[in-house]
Amino acid sequence: MTPPTTDTPTVAEVRRAAGAALAEPDLDAKSALVAALARRVATAEASGGLDPTDDPALALVPVDRPGRPTRPALVPPRALAPRRLSTPDGRVAGIHAVAHIEANAVNLALDASHRFAGLPAGYHADWVSVAAEEAVHFALLRDRLRHLGADYGDLPAHDGLWQAAARTADDPLRRMALVPRVLEARGLDVSPGMRDRFATAGDHETADVLQRILDDEVGHVAIGDRWFRWLCAARDLEPEATFRRLLDEAGTRVVPPLNVEARRAAGFSDAELVALAATER
Repeated sequence: MTPPTTDTPTVAEVRRAAGAALAEPDLDAKSALVAALARRVATAEASGGLDPTDDPALALVPVDRPGRPTRPALVPPRALAPRRLSTPDGRVAGIHAVAHIEANAVNLALDASHRFAGLPAGYHADWVSVAAEEAVHFALLRDRLRHLGADYGDLPAHDGLWQAAARTADDPLRRMALVPRVLEARGLDVSPGMRDRFATAGDHETADVLQRILDDEVGHVAIGDRWFRWLCAARDLEPEATFRRLLDEAGTRVVPPLNVEARRAAGFSDAELVALAATER
């Protein structure tokens, strides 16, 4: 490996910068911080990788206080009205819901790097790259909302994704299992249908954005899968049995139908996919 240069950021510096972006409530400022960090990490990766020096005593952003704007209002999922994508208002609501997921995904990726010490430099580089792509997704969706006369924050949303982050803040193995391999992988299952409904409604621009997100999310789930398996190996655990155990402990189910092709591309084995597809509704 090429020795780090004096300009090469350490893992501790990356985690600190990821925390600063995580804590930033202004979404434009957050996006700028993420883009700057991603550029610096990509430059380091191209010249040999991050300096692995970490700081296990790094001060952490409280997991219950990520940086985000005061809007949208956060409500229980059952308080959200069904979205009929056949109507203009329904399409705005559908785009807003996905934009909210992507805004949370930026914070989730930043938190994955910021919160967990003692992991390889490549882990942190991966999650910074994911944060940068999620910020692009959010920007594309926000542009669609603005084109349709709306904006992010105009409608209520729920906080399920971030609640999952809080529940897994104590262990990167649980985080990799229950966020990328469950919640983000669920996006692989439902995105094709939503994309097709937007296309049927004549909103091909949003359908194209959703296809871009789906293509990128396969890689994001694959990153989560790779580091889940790495952590299992480091702890001498069998990955698929461990995944089932963590699902049971969390009271979580993976509900069919599954996007088998996308999940396979993201690292799920054929045997695991068969087992998940047989899950009772």
